[in-house]
Amino acid sequence: MKDNEQNASKLNINWFPGHMTKAKREMQEKLKMVDMVIECRDARIPYSSKNPLLEEIIQQKPRLILLTKIDKADPVRTKEWIDCLSNDTTQVLAVNVLKDNVVSLITTASQECMKAMIERQKRRGINPRAIRAMVVGIPNVGKSTLINRIANKKAVQAADRPGVTRSLTWVKVTKGLELLDTPGVLWPKFEDEHVGMCLAVTGAIRDEILPLEEVCAYAMRHLIQYYPQQLKERFDVEIVDDPYVMIERIAARRGFIKANNQLDMDRAIQRFLRDIRDDFVGRITWEFVDETGE
Repeated sequence: MKDNEQNASKLNINWFPGHMTKAKREMQEKLKMVDMVIECRDARIPYSSKNPLLEEIIQQKPRLILLTKIDKADPVRTKEWIDCLSNDTTQVLAVNVLKDNVVSLITTASQECMKAMIERQKRRGINPRAIRAMVVGIPNVGKSTLINRIANKKAVQAADRPGVTRSLTWVKVTKGLELLDTPGVLWPKFEDEHVGMCLAVTGAIRDEILPLEEVCAYAMRHLIQYYPQQLKERFDVEIVDDPYVMIERIAARRGFIKANNQLDMDRAIQRFLRDIRDDFVGRITWEFVDETGE
């Protein structure tokens, strides 16, 4: 098993390799229709789950970053990410999409983002119109869940407006806020091993195309370094620095034995990753502010 460790650093996962030029062009066209952008990111991996197209094309358009899945992330690290990502043009809001009152939270945050525009309209004697925001996010960050929760309360409206094709869906949140959903546009292609591993560990990439042994070792190293107590409590094993030895210990502890009395490492790896994704190891953040250069 350790033979693969030396190759892990060369691991390169391509996830949804696609037509970046086309995606960029489509996003630029959609940005012309809106006042601001709402970007969903996974609170466990705020760097790896960001949309790689936004930084280049959004320029100074106001942005609201929603850190989703906060119930799965380390709350101390989430606070650090909020402080890091917030700036003059970017608001950051941590939400539990399934439990929080997302309509109220997003409406308030969007009004704060667009405060300057609203005040300009009022000075000109104009009754402020509804804020128009485009919702973006790579798969598995909760964008669809967010839209569906809002749509359950407010009817989804597909409008044939000037500049809006029939394939775009407008969701009226309140009389003061309308969201433009953007399905099928934002598939990134990446070559950063760290990004690939974080997305793999959190379940954003299908396991069938992954080198699960390397993914498991990557996750294990992180837990050994930053969350050893949670690791020990979940699997009831003594902690050592070698991730492959740790996986072997989990296999032995759980009684994962093949017919030939060898440890069933594949089963141990699958159980380990499933326990992580099902939150049985606890609230884990997989990347920290001081490691990513944000």
